[in-house]
Amino acid sequence: MAMASSRLPLQLLLVVGAAASETAHFLGVNYGRLGDDLPPPHRALELARSAGAAAVRFNDSNATFLSPAAASGLVFVPGVAATLLPFRRNRRLRYLFVGNEVLSDPTTKSRWFQLVPAMANLDRALRRHGMRRVRVTTTLGMDALDGQNVFPPSAGVFRPDIADAVVRPLLAFLERTDSYLFVDAYTYFTWSANHTIVPLHYALLEPSPGYQYHDPGTGLSYTNLLDHMLDAVVAAMCRAGHCGVRLALAETGWPNAGDLDQFGANARNAATYNRNMARHLASGAGTPRRPGMRMPAFVFALFNEDLKTGPATERHWGLFHPNGSAVYEVDLTGRRPPASYPPLPPQATNDAPYPGKLWCVVGAAVNETAVREQMEAACADEAALCAPVRAGGECYLPNTVAAHASYVFSAHWNRFSKVYGGWCYFAGLAMETTTDPNL
Repeated sequence: MAMASSRLPLQLLLVVGAAASETAHFLGVNYGRLGDDLPPPHRALELARSAGAAAVRFNDSNATFLSPAAASGLVFVPGVAATLLPFRRNRRLRYLFVGNEVLSDPTTKSRWFQLVPAMANLDRALRRHGMRRVRVTTTLGMDALDGQNVFPPSAGVFRPDIADAVVRPLLAFLERTDSYLFVDAYTYFTWSANHTIVPLHYALLEPSPGYQYHDPGTGLSYTNLLDHMLDAVVAAMCRAGHCGVRLALAETGWPNAGDLDQFGANARNAATYNRNMARHLASGAGTPRRPGMRMPAFVFALFNEDLKTGPATERHWGLFHPNGSAVYEVDLTGRRPPASYPPLPPQATNDAPYPGKLWCVVGAAVNETAVREQMEAACADEAALCAPVRAGGECYLPNTVAAHASYVFSAHWNRFSKVYGGWCYFAGLAMETTTDPNL
């Protein structure tokens, strides 16, 4: 998924929709391009259509992608406001996104309070140019909820640092202009953080007659974690005094691979989640708190993107490999019968946390100069971590760059895993292993 460090604080996105009646529900796909040898735009759009996507959302503003997108018949979301002008007379123009999880990035806090005024300015500009039909909106991550707490859903409340100053004005604006609040809701992250109390099948939207989550605050029962999370956002909106705002999904999905400590990230679970999610949204069942709710939604993502940084899951959200082959079959229209799919891969072995110890070591065939740079950067965070590999230190021998770096990477990873989200990455030079490098 998109990471906070790569988000544009005031990224401008527009959605060109099929027709007013058709935008109440569609399921599209996010199209990122941080990968080697990705197919050309026309082929990528063909793949999106082959998966049943009704829309495609771009993560940047490369103009070369807009013409093939406009000709593809898909709803499309380019990433720059200037692209609005060529479509100003197009009756299918529906949404303008201002920012992407702006309130998730504390380094841009000074801009948080500019979000709603910017949205209001754009709305006025659209009206002046005769585009009253275009709805201005933005996206929020689940971390907009205080403590990201969704247990129970009725306890949902926005963070105190944004609730009154930003979110209330935002919701008032969306309600006044009849727009949607788009959220990024990943059941994978909520499940993995609460796996001891949340069954995997509940996160994968798998039917399970023997399990339901009962919300003591409302008396409502839940059969899947996606509805559960969406209703937590609804509860937060109601608590903020704006129950009437419509809700939509800017990002959802499940990783098809990950690091050793990223349990549950595999193709079997990814296929299961996206197939079930597509059928659920297409059914129009809505959520327990909003029965019959239909919404625009986007799956993350079209491709596995190997140039993304961070943990391995960041590079494995795609429906397709960069060569165009499917990671698994999926029908995003939600109409394909489950029995018509080919068998899923065998039951994964990583659906529970790895039971043993893990280390973070230097990968194979890496550049020693780059490794030294990453090692020195890690030592700068806390010099004492590197003392054992200095001359005379207990881990100085063997005196090789790889041995020293493997010690430093593991020590740094263990020391700062909670701060850095458990990343064993180091500019792509490191990898997790179950083998103690000191033996």
